[in-house]
Amino acid sequence: MPRRALVLITALVLALHWLVLSGVPLAWDSPAQPTHRVFSTRSIAATPPPPANAAPIALPATATAPLPPARKKVAAPKRPPNPPATDASPPQPAAGPVAESSPPADAGVVSTVASAASDVQDTDAFPVASQATPAAAPDAPASAAPPAPPVEDTPPGSGVDISPPGGTGRSASTTPPPVRIPSPTRLAFDVSGQAKKFAYSARAELLWQHDGNRYEARQEISAFLVGTRTQRSVGTVTAQGLLPEKFSDKSRSEQAAHFDYAKGRVTFSANTPEAAAGPGVQDRLSLFIQLGAMLAADPGRFAPGTQITLTTVSARSADRWTFTVEGPETLDLPAGPTPALKLLRLPRKDYDQKAELWVAPGLGYLPVRIKLTQANGDFADLQLRASAPP
Repeated sequence: MPRRALVLITALVLALHWLVLSGVPLAWDSPAQPTHRVFSTRSIAATPPPPANAAPIALPATATAPLPPARKKVAAPKRPPNPPATDASPPQPAAGPVAESSPPADAGVVSTVASAASDVQDTDAFPVASQATPAAAPDAPASAAPPAPPVEDTPPGSGVDISPPGGTGRSASTTPPPVRIPSPTRLAFDVSGQAKKFAYSARAELLWQHDGNRYEARQEISAFLVGTRTQRSVGTVTAQGLLPEKFSDKSRSEQAAHFDYAKGRVTFSANTPEAAAGPGVQDRLSLFIQLGAMLAADPGRFAPGTQITLTTVSARSADRWTFTVEGPETLDLPAGPTPALKLLRLPRKDYDQKAELWVAPGLGYLPVRIKLTQANGDFADLQLRASAPP
């Protein structure tokens, strides 16, 4: 290698060493690296420990004397007493102190995960929220009496209430009012609706059959891309109307409610809590037939503004539903203009379903339009297209 090239390489290496030692940061240095000061440590002989009541002894001035600006000496910490060192034995090195000690980058960092509690609600397509009892404040006085529950929160199974227009109080009747059961009929409906913000059109059929002793009501709705849902109610016919024995609701799977009047209970295949089965209890499908039968038996009793409250059972739970008689209307249905009487159930709690029902006197007060609206805006609107014997 030529001498001149060797000299240049040697000079370059020395220059790089000088840059590093002088603390000049390079492009690939970490910002956390020291840039201007270099610390050094040295060992010193430990001083004997002072008496317990003696004042601290300062280190010799030479241990803390400042160095030139480029370098600075740091005093070593005191060490425990050691046997006197001799010239033959090498001095024991003392660990130098760290000028600044920083915790690891992830020390003291706590990760907080926020969890949201969702309300428990019925998983039917037409859910009814379960009633929740608010928790008392932690610092509430022990002697404070809980507020009285609202009148509409009557426990399920307490009978049928009929409140006249302008009525203030309700008392459950011991037996349901008289009814007039409609003749067996097959009703066909056109359906428009919205499911999960998806608008759809479908067809539905309500088949109503009975022989005077036993009854069966079956409703099926099917639509492309939405699927098929079938509800079925079976039971007995009594002087007070329908006495459901089983209500089933099937879409992808089937869930059912079973009525045990001997024990006064309703049980559910979904293993949800049992409910009371009192006088006049109905399921989600027999309800529409029973309301019409009550109106047919005594139309003059149900003036506009009258409220009818009865226990309604789904495939998972039971709740008290109150319908208000709105008054007569003439509907423009696919089946043609149809005089009808409207009943309305307004939601009174979060996730309650709004139900609108129109029954036609000309069809024995069977439903000719049913509109069910969920709290999230989803709805199903069934309008009569045709009716015929089964």
